[in-house]
Amino acid sequence: MTTTACFIIVSRNDIPIYEAEVGSAAKREDAAQLPQFILQAALDIVQDLAWTTSAMFLKAIDKFNDLVVSVYVTADHILNISKPIHFLHLLIRTRFMLLLDSRSDDGIKSFFQEVHELYIKSLLNPLYLPGSRITS
Repeated sequence: MTTTACFIIVSRNDIPIYEAEVGSAAKREDAAQLPQFILQAALDIVQDLAWTTSAMFLKAIDKFNDLVVSVYVTADHILNISKPIHFLHLLIRTRFMLLLDSRSDDGIKSFFQEVHELYIKSLLNPLYLPGSRITS
């Protein structure tokens, strides 16, 4: 079985700032943008679900054929922050989205937590312009 995954980080302005596709499945030209389209379409679901739960990890929020969308949202929906602290306002409404054709909830949650830590480290980097694309 071939595994295909598409991962994006979406900023608070609904702009993808990082994209990565991993997989060995052959791509058809007409389906080249399908993973990005599915993830973009799931943003509305994320918007609604984020305010109804205190969970940061939203597993299997959407499905398309055998592909499953899982999302990790930053904690702004459970924190009431009136005055953002330094870079904390940059984390507001940041979403980590993963489109995967196989599921392992524990593995996905661990992946998201690791990516969240790395994202915070990149925000602390003085050479990184917040909100700009992440290239590596």
